[in-house]
Amino acid sequence: MNDKKREDVELLSISSGEASQPFDWSVGKHGSYFLQQLRDNKKIVGIKCPGCQRVYVPPRPVCGHCFKGLTLDDIIPVSDEGTIYVCTIVQFGFVDPSTGIQRPVPYTWAFVKLDGADTCLTHFLDSTDAEKVKVGARVKAVFEEKRTGNLMDIKHFAVL
Repeated sequence: MNDKKREDVELLSISSGEASQPFDWSVGKHGSYFLQQLRDNKKIVGIKCPGCQRVYVPPRPVCGHCFKGLTLDDIIPVSDEGTIYVCTIVQFGFVDPSTGIQRPVPYTWAFVKLDGADTCLTHFLDSTDAEKVKVGARVKAVFEEKRTGNLMDIKHFAVL
């Protein structure tokens, strides 16, 4: 994946942005590695439990099924393509708590099960066409040109 040792992960933080949540929080080693791969390599990684073999995206330090501790050595690449597992087309506006900015409507939000993963990643889709946006539809990640080390480095998922 990259020549850098996985234990030498740069720890990243997430800011509350303009929202009235004046704090930062650590995403830990697992989350930092995930965000670094998005930012630096446009790659999505998961973590595979050596016990039950489940693959979690984003990576986490403990398996939710068998409770084994997971290390950065358990990180594996997953596809940037997947299937819509759950979706909704949002028709009402609100202030996005991640950015503090009014979210334009309509927009689509989905749980995407990436190929190679056993869990879903939630994100925006590029379409609000109810004929295209449905459970089972295939999607592909579209990355921002300028990436900063957060989940929004994935601009959205494009419906294929």
